[in-house]
This record gives sequence, structure tokens and C-alpha cells, in this order.
Amino acid sequence: MRIFAVDDEPGVLETLHEAIEAAAPGAEILDFTRGQAALDAVVQEGVIPDVIFSDIRMPGMDGLQLAASVRKAAPATRIIFVTAFSEYALEAWKSHVHGYVMKPVTAEDIRDAIQHLQPTPAPVRTDKLRIRCFGYFEVFWKNEPLIFARKKTKELLAILVVRKGSASSAEELISVLYENTGPEDMKKAKQNLRNLIFDLTETLEKIGQRDILLRKGSSIAIYPEKLDCDYYQMLARGAAAPDLYYGEFMEQYSWAESAKGMISSLEGRKAMTEGDYLEEQETPDHGADQSALSRGNRGCWLEDL
Repeated sequence: MRIFAVDDEPGVLETLHEAIEAAAPGAEILDFTRGQAALDAVVQEGVIPDVIFSDIRMPGMDGLQLAASVRKAAPATRIIFVTAFSEYALEAWKSHVHGYVMKPVTAEDIRDAIQHLQPTPAPVRTDKLRIRCFGYFEVFWKNEPLIFARKKTKELLAILVVRKGSASSAEELISVLYENTGPEDMKKAKQNLRNLIFDLTETLEKIGQRDILLRKGSSIAIYPEKLDCDYYQMLARGAAAPDLYYGEFMEQYSWAESAKGMISSLEGRKAMTEGDYLEEQETPDHGADQSALSRGNRGCWLEDL
């Protein structure tokens, strides 16, 4: 469990941290003296807490504003106010947070608050985002093309699709999206990437598909099982798959060539399994594929067939 502790008074924050530590042994506890810093961790860094214990009266962004913003960015996060003023109980109720505890806080208070949290029900999924990888990479929602505000946002999603659920770090994504980025340009590239991730999140949020994204620390991935993807269908069905692939894969992206080579290798192995061209085919040269995907090549981390 990951828990945020937020209070602008360092002494009170230390007491809150100790109470949480005693009530939830083994939990990851992150302390913040400003509401805005806690929100930045969620929105910009992708550090999503299970629970936030937050003071209400704080300079800058107060607890009420923090709760409203977190509900939009991380709906599954539970928020519990920590306050010395009983009149804020009504504010907590109006803000639809998940509880409040009174200062001075104790480990028993924290333990009771956590135990009374109700699990967030999983949303009922009636549709899946449809992804077409063969030919040009395209994304469809309810049979209509999904519109992206930026071309790079769509390309970011394409990279995550090829990764099939494997996490990608900021550095890995930048090496593909912004090729030949030097150390002096890395800060700007990271900001551009954060903007793309935010744009992708917002785009998916609008159609109720935000939960296909998995954020862990500064890395990002997707849940392959939540997508209707022709590429995944071919990989899952193997030799039993229909002829979905005709030599074209995400044609608008040059970095997809490495994945295309491995798909062709898979198709060759499938043909041999079915008994086609057994006399003419030689053993596939897997060494060539491994060379193409060496650690020095920017496509090395794109695929793990």
C-alpha cells in the first residue's frame, strides 16, 4: 500500500508519518508539506497513492483543493482529512472524501480509518479500444477513429502497444520519440514526454478508457488484455491465426522495423509448423534478429517475442 501524508507543519507531519507507520507496517509512506507537491507527484510523476491523509488548512493548495484535483487524476485514490477543527467534518462530507480523523492523530485512528475504507468498485467495461497495427497504426473507439491532439501522443501509444505490457521508462521512450536527444536537451525532452503522457491520459479519460494505462513510478505501460488488437490476436493464436499480416506493420513509424523483422521471423516459424516450404526453408537466422536488437540499437527494448 502506498500512502501520502500531507501537512504544512513539519512536526505534525512527522507525528502523522509515525502514526501511519505504526498502523500500516510495510506501507510505502511519502511525506509532503504542500498540497501542490502531492498533486504534482500524482499528475506529473505518475506516483499514484492508495490513500492520502491530508491536512485541510494549508497555504497555497489546501486539502479541499487537493482532494478535488486528485479525484480527477486518480479516481481510485481514497482521501482522508486530518484536522484539528471538528467543523471541517461537514466540509469533508461535502467533498465526498472517504473520512476524517482528528488531531492529535494516533495510530489507532489511522488503523480505524484504513479498515473502514470501502474497496473502489471496478468499472464495468462494455467496449474495448480497438488497435490496428498491421498496415498503418490506427486506433478506433466504437468504430470511429480516435482523434489525438498531437501526433506524438498517438506514437507514444503505439510504442506501449508494441511493448505488450512491459514498462517503459522516460529515457527509453525519449530515445524513440525524440531520437538523438543529447544530454543538454534531456530536460526539455522529459517535459515534452510528460505533456504527451498527460495528453494521452486525457484522451483516454474522455472515452472512459483511462484504465488501460499502468503507471508505476516514472514508468508507464498498458494492460494488453484490455485492448482489441490484431497484433495481439496473431501472437496469441500462433499457427492457428488467420493471415492477418502481409508484411506491413505500423508503417508510419521507422522504429517499428525491428518489430516487423521479428514478426516475419514468427511467420516463418508458423509456416514451417504447418509444413509449408519445408524443403526450401533453411533454419531461421535468429542471430541476425538478436544483432538488430542489440543494446546499442534504439529498438532493442521494443519487443520481447
